[in-house]
Amino acid sequence: MAANSSRAQQVADEIEDELLTSGAPAGARIGLRTELIRRFEVSPSVMNEALRILRDRDLVTVKPGAHGGVFVANPAAQVRLGNLDLWFRQLRLDPKHLFEARVYLEDLFATVALTRATPEDIRAMQWALEEMRAVSGDPRSFLEATMRFHLAIARASRIEVLIGFYESIITVLGATLVRASYASDQHEEMMRHNLEVHANMAAAIRDQDAVALDKILVLHHRDLIWASDPSRSPHVDDE
Repeated sequence: MAANSSRAQQVADEIEDELLTSGAPAGARIGLRTELIRRFEVSPSVMNEALRILRDRDLVTVKPGAHGGVFVANPAAQVRLGNLDLWFRQLRLDPKHLFEARVYLEDLFATVALTRATPEDIRAMQWALEEMRAVSGDPRSFLEATMRFHLAIARASRIEVLIGFYESIITVLGATLVRASYASDQHEEMMRHNLEVHANMAAAIRDQDAVALDKILVLHHRDLIWASDPSRSPHVDDE
């Protein structure tokens, strides 16, 4: 039973990965149950369990009848953030809206932290930077470390109510993120640039250099690309 369950989980994960990669819309036909059984070379019971897992994830629906089969239910929402492609599942809000709110808050926090950050706050930023460097080969871990870097800046601002909003945003993003990948094979070079921008941001806050911070925030915004509309980037981010 455990082996069947494990295989069903594997099949479900493979189908989900294909749906994420293809960007298949809601209502798209995946295939007949019998076709999927043959394709994955599993028993009917294993496929039934795999489809149950996918239904629980709200990813597929199974319809009987001559025109039935397995169909996409609610595809994962995708957004491109700099050199990262991100997919979110069971997120009620458009992730683009959450990232847009995140960007505006991060600007405000950095500007206020310029005059309020303590040596302990600067050390927290540096620790987050070190973590970003250490995990730069893993896109999901890099995103999570980057959000911790910005959270350190947020806490340095001492604007408690807005910090609570920001923490809620990054908690929701972290809980609903199902996949992250680099969008190009030049990610190492882009990550080096990204790390340099964030290191310079921490340095500007440390040195209370408002002119330098303004210039860095412009760079920090440059690479955000909204997945649904690449031309829409009035306020952009490079992580």
